[in-house]
Amino acid sequence: MSKREQGEATRRSVLGDAHVNRSQGKATEFDRGFVDMITEGAWGTVWSSDAITKRERSMITLALLAGLGNFEEFQLHLRATVNTGATREDIREVLHHVAVYAGVPRANHAFKLAKEIYAELEEDGQ
Repeated sequence: MSKREQGEATRRSVLGDAHVNRSQGKATEFDRGFVDMITEGAWGTVWSSDAITKRERSMITLALLAGLGNFEEFQLHLRATVNTGATREDIREVLHHVAVYAGVPRANHAFKLAKEIYAELEEDGQ
């Protein structure tokens, strides 16, 4: 299996088919190369490595996204914890780390978003 094919499979296992299908449906000639690059690099190499678990990788990703203020991606990856196994307790601990090492305002906003997303997931029975 190529890195691209592995990346596609891993991306689908983490983010879900619906998200990947929507994302691919929005791709144009302008950004198709970028999509291929992140599918191969981020998903086919980093996320497909078995050096750490998807749960651990998810926690690291969420800490980085919140700490850097990338809240749109934070929301996407928080929803993906349903597939990665990172628990709400895990995410609470991650956001405590964000507060100490990246700043309380970033962690505060991430907590706000997490509460909203967890409420949505509960409504959906997850």
